Amino acid sequence: MSERVMGPASDHPEPTPEQLSDHYIEAQTSLVERSLRTLKTGDAFAVLDTHGDCGTVPDSPEGLFFQDTRYLSRFEMRFEGKRPLLLGSVIQDDNAALSVDLTNPDIRPGEDNALPRDIIALNRTKFLWKGVLYERIGLRNYDAHRRVFRLECRFDADFYDLFEVRGMQRDHRGHHSIKTMAPDRVVFSYEGLDGIVRQSMLHFEPWPTRLEAKRVIYEMALEPDERRSILVTVACEEQKSGKAFSPEVPNFLKAYRDTRRALRATTREIAKVRTSNHLFNEVIARSASDMYMLVTPTERGLYPYAGIPWYSTVFGRDGIITAMMLLWADPSIAKGVLLYLAEMQATDVDPAADAQPGKILHERRLGEMARLGEVPFRRYYGTVDATPLFVMLAGKYYERTGDRETIEAIWPNIEAALRWCDEYGDRDGDGFVEYHRETEQGLANQGWKDSHDSIFHADGSGAEGPIALCEVQAYVFAAKQAAARLAAALSQADISTRLAKEAINLRERFEAAFWCEDISTYALALDGAKRPCRVRASNAGHALFAGIAAPEQARRVARTLMGPDSFSGWGIRTLARGEARYNPMSYHNGSIWPHDNGMIALGMAQYGLKHEAAQVFRALFEVASYQELRRLPELFCGFTRRRHRGPTAYPVACSPQAWAAATPFALLGSSLGLELDHEGNAVRFNDPVLPSFLDEVLIHELRVKASTFDLRLHRYGQDVSLNVLKRAGDARILLAK
Repeated sequence: MSERVMGPASDHPEPTPEQLSDHYIEAQTSLVERSLRTLKTGDAFAVLDTHGDCGTVPDSPEGLFFQDTRYLSRFEMRFEGKRPLLLGSVIQDDNAALSVDLTNPDIRPGEDNALPRDIIALNRTKFLWKGVLYERIGLRNYDAHRRVFRLECRFDADFYDLFEVRGMQRDHRGHHSIKTMAPDRVVFSYEGLDGIVRQSMLHFEPWPTRLEAKRVIYEMALEPDERRSILVTVACEEQKSGKAFSPEVPNFLKAYRDTRRALRATTREIAKVRTSNHLFNEVIARSASDMYMLVTPTERGLYPYAGIPWYSTVFGRDGIITAMMLLWADPSIAKGVLLYLAEMQATDVDPAADAQPGKILHERRLGEMARLGEVPFRRYYGTVDATPLFVMLAGKYYERTGDRETIEAIWPNIEAALRWCDEYGDRDGDGFVEYHRETEQGLANQGWKDSHDSIFHADGSGAEGPIALCEVQAYVFAAKQAAARLAAALSQADISTRLAKEAINLRERFEAAFWCEDISTYALALDGAKRPCRVRASNAGHALFAGIAAPEQARRVARTLMGPDSFSGWGIRTLARGEARYNPMSYHNGSIWPHDNGMIALGMAQYGLKHEAAQVFRALFEVASYQELRRLPELFCGFTRRRHRGPTAYPVACSPQAWAAATPFALLGSSLGLELDHEGNAVRFNDPVLPSFLDEVLIHELRVKASTFDLRLHRYGQDVSLNVLKRAGDARILLAK
């Protein structure tokens, strides 16, 4: 992920506060200290505590966000001035809503009007729909006597840009105002420096006893067993200055029904997985729910936003990799990603945005600071790998679906992306794609490991650019192979032949320049002087994922990655223990990223290293089993696994994160050797292996061409059997050893 520290790539010492990038995520509080709850639909998301409140702790990322702005920074409920007692708090299985059960605390014990705890039950149901946060507060008196009490909610809206929430300071901000519009309605307004008016309207039903600018009070009287409900909505809207604020807010029940229907419609085409392991069933179900919560409708189709809270927006690299991992289960996401990124492809040279013709988008932001240019991410192209990955995804998508119409529509974009790789991506003409930021405001490191200190030599000294990353050359190789096959399918034989030859030549140059015999792996990168960074890093595993590695080298890379310096027991570290900058608590220099491991496992499986892939699969499954919601986080610390202890969390990791959510699908596909071939009208299981925690896997509604299957795979020792439970269509099913 991006937007961490942007200093010179050669800075090895830790930066001073003055040197920290404006886009560094400050960690005054750890996201692990408090169990947070997240909701998302469209361009809105909410980060809440277990009570369903937000803003009770300073400097936290809690609140209601819409298009990169926090529209509600505080909402906390009090019962007679005290916080209710928490009984339970859970995100529903499909991520549609948060349900919280509370009860009253002891009120004035020893007095005549005392209220013992556990008398009044409070249930909060919260969900998002079309830029509106809905809440139903249900109350019930379980006592045999009439009870009178006061319920109070305090609220505020700071309209901080997401980058301010992350720690950036601004010299100037726009104008705030608060107005009580009616006995049941309060509107917060913020006229930004970008000329956009952002407004939050809070509406309470029934009318409260008293409504103030930042507080609402209900004086309640409940008879024995009486129930009462309070409905709250917070509507977010942005508009040009001077226009009326008139959001259309459906009622609670209609909105709740519509959000559930929308989720069901989005997930209709995905292949369903059930297994003999109930814990893994929870993991894969949560992954699917997270995936489709993050998937966002755009003008060009569905797009998986990267993660909550810091990256709930379009990221090119993240969307592409997520779509690749989920391709066997649901190719519709890949289609949306391809069409959206084709639409956003750069057409001009813009140094401030690190853009050149043909380059694929890195990130898009919609907030005030991006609009004003205070951060460069309104449309930012500072990534070196999204462009070849885009072409890779196009090839994989076509093989999976045979969707010629989509490929024909984006073929000019594919050609432009390849030209970028050959021209702007390879400015020195050595045949390798390098990166070098265009301005001091851009990202210093532009691969997926984009921390300021992530690219270096074996002695710890920073690598001076332009930098040619190991995995990027692998992606370019795979992109040219994919484009050659696509060109052949489009009857462009000359282009196909040329690209196939270029891929072969790149593979030969890659082996000669990147292989490091002494460390049994590929170099992390080549610096500007073409000196290899002889560092053991997970990047080399992506050479297996993209298929550029020679078979013998692939086996040696796998052994290095599965050795004790790289494999912690919980997964493969981004950087091997013993390397100069190794730090298991760092963002990219020793931590463990699920998506990184998933891509490596896919690569291992392609080279026949199924048992190694299954070992990675088991490790990450066990990581997920320790998480509260069985949810793989963005990353976690790379400490060596110890008995009777779970993995160590990273303090500001996003959860959920799209490519982490997609990882269990990638791991299962790699283990099964699953390949769906549209042209061959076949489903293939190439030498399937099931890890020891799975005896049986059921896959329902697996689609290829016009056929649909329900399949059962069962493990017998080292062997796996395959049974067809149900079929519709004439596609073949092949089990190959």
